Amino acid sequence: MDRLLELSATELARRIRARELSSTDVVEAHLRRMRAVNPVLHAVVESREKLARDEARAADARIARGDVADFPPLFGVPITVKENFRLAGFKQTSGLPSRRSYVADNDAPTVARLRAAGGIVLGTTNVSELCMWMESENRVYGRTRNPYDPARIVGGSSGGEGAIVGSGASPLGIGSDVGGSIRMPAFFNGVFGHKPSPGLIPNTDQYPPAHGPVRRMLGSGPLARRAEDLALAVSILKGPDGRDGICVDQPFHDPRAVDLAKLRVTSVPNDGMHDVEGALVLAQERAAEALGHAGARVETKTFAAFKEAITLWTAVLELGDGPSFREMMEDGVKCSLPVEFARTLVGRGEHTLPALALSALEGISPYIPGKTKFLRRVEETKAHVHEHLGNDGVLLYPSYPRVAPKHRAPLLAPTAWVYTALFNVLECAVTQVPLGLDSRGLPLGVQVVAAPGNDHLAIAVALELERRFGGWVPPWKSSSWAHTHLNASP
Repeated sequence: MDRLLELSATELARRIRARELSSTDVVEAHLRRMRAVNPVLHAVVESREKLARDEARAADARIARGDVADFPPLFGVPITVKENFRLAGFKQTSGLPSRRSYVADNDAPTVARLRAAGGIVLGTTNVSELCMWMESENRVYGRTRNPYDPARIVGGSSGGEGAIVGSGASPLGIGSDVGGSIRMPAFFNGVFGHKPSPGLIPNTDQYPPAHGPVRRMLGSGPLARRAEDLALAVSILKGPDGRDGICVDQPFHDPRAVDLAKLRVTSVPNDGMHDVEGALVLAQERAAEALGHAGARVETKTFAAFKEAITLWTAVLELGDGPSFREMMEDGVKCSLPVEFARTLVGRGEHTLPALALSALEGISPYIPGKTKFLRRVEETKAHVHEHLGNDGVLLYPSYPRVAPKHRAPLLAPTAWVYTALFNVLECAVTQVPLGLDSRGLPLGVQVVAAPGNDHLAIAVALELERRFGGWVPPWKSSSWAHTHLNASP
């Protein structure tokens, strides 16, 4: 297997600048891998293969001219982009059939920043319909499969990103997260992901956009196969763009400067509602123990309010003052939900079952009592958790109660994704960290949660846990299926 597929974006950029590697060789290695895995995974939905080659050759020509001092931090490095971000000249459907022909005419600010930093976009990646379910499947592009086992999900809504990064075909990508849409794909596909503090990175030019208080729940951030790329990506992506109403100029501190001996670590075993499988429990315990050996003060604690995660998240989501999910799904063409359910069940529908179910649930949500109480609980819980974390604390918390489930299985446990959604409503910074593989070769992991503004603490813990446990394990080194079916040796 090509060694280039295991290096971080940071290291690839360093070697390109030092003329140890050419951008062309790096891009070609990742394109080869993409061509090998994508027919099985269906992760990349639109390729920029020819354009990427042209940009890599242009990068090499610049190196040949010798103007090395001005190279940006991702110079010549391949990246991927979640399809719901605008990328000039490419589709932005967000998995909605009525947007099949929509082509963006500009880059979203976050995409523009990655490209200005030297990133070379290989392609755009699959999402769940309108980015609102934990399985990346839609009627525009189909279903994305897990690089460790194609019978299992990749997570949503940044599932295409998780799968292509986890497969080794991209070192770095960008996703978005309103309920776990960066962290679940990162977890299920064995890589790193970071949901930033509200207002650190702009969310402009995504579809669908967030409205009202939901804008503080939505976060754009990186998925990466190596932990050091999280800090690099955040430093590139952060800062106001003049259009995102909540994004402000705020500091992002160097995670490498964090003294773990001064860190408080609270391991929270579960939410009190969904039992966590044994391998994940053990992995989290090992992570807490490793941080203790690094000098951190470690305790185990539960939070009673975490049982209410689904009602807290839903209460804030309903404060959004934009169009309803059903209005966006219909996109101006009214449909009968019972008819669409029947069409979908026989494989002829224009929408996925989770999207239809969410549309139906929206119709009864206005009649659910006690919303004022839940909003008050949101503020109380947020204040309590932020006070507990302070400026020197992190939580360890399960990413999901199970390793990557099989396709459709999440429909049988439709609220288990609140393990990630909880921290959107609490407005925390969260890093998803891989912790090796279980006995079946499936990724384990844990969330590292910090108070708003302390993104560097969560990423610092990710760096330490990667050092201790190895981080991302390439599928070709772990799974007999992946070794046989996703082998991309040159």
